[in-house]
Amino acid sequence: MNKTDLIDAIAEDAGITKASAKKALESFLTNVAGTLKKGDKVSLVGFGSWSVSQRAARDGRNPQTGKTIKIAAKNVVKFKAGAELDGSVNTPAKKK
Repeated sequence: MNKTDLIDAIAEDAGITKASAKKALESFLTNVAGTLKKGDKVSLVGFGSWSVSQRAARDGRNPQTGKTIKIAAKNVVKFKAGAELDGSVNTPAKKK
């Protein structure tokens, strides 16, 4: 599912226009990104939580030349699935 498919599904499920669904989705994404940028955590009970952690600088290797390179430290976004999401994904398929 891509962004357009998600917008279509939200519009249909919520009984709203695609334009309204797009606005709502973009607002959600903007707010999640803004909160993470501030270093805060975003939690949706049952669905999951997003957080930011620091990845330390490290040495890497250029696969073409084999030379050692320095990889800079950076912030990375992590997502941990909630119990309901995890359960829905890991429920065995029913046999027909």
